[in-house]
Amino acid sequence: MSPDPVGPPVVSRRGLRLAALVGAVLVVVIVAQGIMTRRMADARLSDWTENQAVPVVAVVAPDTRGKPMAIDLPGRLEAYSQAQLYARVSGYLKNWKADIGTPVKAGQLIAEIDAPDLDQQIMQAEADVTSAEANFTLSKATLERGQSLIQSGSVSKQDLDQRAADFANKQGLLKSAQANRNRLRVLETYKRIVAPFDGLVTARNTDVGALINAGGGGPALFVVSDTRKLRAYVNVPQGSVPNIKIGTKAQISVPEYPGRVFPATVEASAQAVDAASGTTRMLLIVDNATGELMTGAFANIRLELPGPDTSINVPASALIFDQTGLRVATVGADGRVVLKPVTISRDLGNEVEIASGLTADDRVIGNPPDGIASGDQVRVAGAPGMPETASSKRAQAKPPG
Repeated sequence: MSPDPVGPPVVSRRGLRLAALVGAVLVVVIVAQGIMTRRMADARLSDWTENQAVPVVAVVAPDTRGKPMAIDLPGRLEAYSQAQLYARVSGYLKNWKADIGTPVKAGQLIAEIDAPDLDQQIMQAEADVTSAEANFTLSKATLERGQSLIQSGSVSKQDLDQRAADFANKQGLLKSAQANRNRLRVLETYKRIVAPFDGLVTARNTDVGALINAGGGGPALFVVSDTRKLRAYVNVPQGSVPNIKIGTKAQISVPEYPGRVFPATVEASAQAVDAASGTTRMLLIVDNATGELMTGAFANIRLELPGPDTSINVPASALIFDQTGLRVATVGADGRVVLKPVTISRDLGNEVEIASGLTADDRVIGNPPDGIASGDQVRVAGAPGMPETASSKRAQAKPPG
């Protein structure tokens, strides 16, 4: 009799149910874990998105140091003294002794005029004086002879009166002739054109043989300028005039000497405002003993204006100008934006001096983003304890996977 064959193991129903339950639990755990992971990822992505939506701003504290202000204005250099020399007599230029750029001393001969008409007038005047002297001498002798004969009755009283009148007439004619001769002799001295003071010949508008007309009417024959000191005229805006006192120091620069400055001093003010330009003309004196500066040259004049000891200064980029006016964006203690209306006292270039609207404790946004408004939440760049997701370096931030 052969043995019974071995059959497959019999699995109980209880084991099957247990296995199915374990499998279901595993499936539920896996599904739940996936859902939680997905929800956590969505939450992190939402947080990251919200953090990135809050703008990062850089804040600066107002500079409270008072700063002096300088204004640069265009000006023109002129000689301290300048004389335009014209002829007082008509004639022809005989010669000239000094050309442009020649230093001259007071009284030095610059040119001579040949005036033949004046020479003839002087000769005629001398002859008139000689004739008047002869007539005067004869009239005087006639009067004296009549006075000696009046006692004897040889000369009547009327005849003596006529002789006295003739004597007075001849005396007047003599004085007139002498005055005319003296006048012409004075004019003769103007045949010599001389320098009125020490200086430099800066213009010569004539030459030998040129016709000279007395009294001018055209350009000056010569121009003599005292260039040891120069005058600089500048038109100062009305608002800056009270800050520029007599004696204020200034610096002058000219194109021909780049990088160099020449000291100057305010000497006079017109004390009046030009209605057309709204400026006041001021005079500065520049020492030019070395002769480096030239008359008539353009110059840039820098005037230092006094400033306050303390002030509120912010970057010019912090200003916001829109339909509501001029404002500055600040960050409050709660991290929200506060827009403050301000007024400007002075424009300092890269900075502006605030007259009102800010305090030294305000945190000013140096470069506010477009569309910023009061109440907006912002993050301050470089603030202590800032989380990495809120880093000011947004370019380095990456969304979570």
